[in-house]
Amino acid sequence: MPCPYDDRFDGDDREMTVIARETLSFFFTFFQRESGLVLDESKTYLIESRLDPLVRAEGLSSIDELRKRIQQETSPVLKKKVIEAMTTNETSFFRDITPFTVLKTTVIPEVVKANQKSRRLRIWSVACSTGQEPYSLAMVVAELAPELQGWDVRILGTDIADKVLDRAQAGVYTQHEVQRGLSVAYLMRFFAQQGDEWAVKPEVKHFVQFRQFNLLTDFSSLGTFDVIFLRNVLIYFDNATKKQILDRMGHALSPGGTLFLGGTETPIGITDQWVRVKLDQGICYKKQRSA
Repeated sequence: MPCPYDDRFDGDDREMTVIARETLSFFFTFFQRESGLVLDESKTYLIESRLDPLVRAEGLSSIDELRKRIQQETSPVLKKKVIEAMTTNETSFFRDITPFTVLKTTVIPEVVKANQKSRRLRIWSVACSTGQEPYSLAMVVAELAPELQGWDVRILGTDIADKVLDRAQAGVYTQHEVQRGLSVAYLMRFFAQQGDEWAVKPEVKHFVQFRQFNLLTDFSSLGTFDVIFLRNVLIYFDNATKKQILDRMGHALSPGGTLFLGGTETPIGITDQWVRVKLDQGICYKKQRSA
């Protein structure tokens, strides 16, 4: 899943640039307003390490000048580049395997029973980065082909950053990327080798669609889902934004739908709309039923 930031400096060992307090304050406010990301002075080094390459690419002299350019320009292009620059994209196939196991053994069989009339399955992978999670979901679906024969199955992958969605849409991964989380059996069954890279096969790819989407906007245009994977995303928002997103997720789920969060994430204490469900092999959440 894409992470707005991590605790490691991923640049070189050069000295940090002194960034004006006015500029830091501007970017802290900018990121929270535009994408919900919460930064403070403890993350100052991330402002530099993520934005300095963009400063050079734009031919600017400093991050302070970048701030002034954003304030002066009405075009959204530069703003979008700044938001994408702050996004690292830590992801892998079948990351934290348990939710995928629960999906296969418990959740999809529940949906198959509940949706016999519509024969429809909808899954949303939120903040999908370069596509490993939605393609992992599609591989689960492909393995359940006999049970889902004749069903309309669609998996939506969304992310705020177009640059990662372009890679996701292509569905082509390096040797290093496919070695992270994929078994040899899955690799040989669901991928085709293209030189030094591996491409997702059509039998998996046709389940998945990708779309640019900001979690701070209205969800209604996306439709409703039986399953939502919102994993390792909420940890980067403040509680008010978490509540807003979780409440909207409730409206985006079909009755009886299932929400998967990251291992350290919980709606408890943030919103009372969700019920924690303990399954044999993991945890998920269901919408609270009205009294």
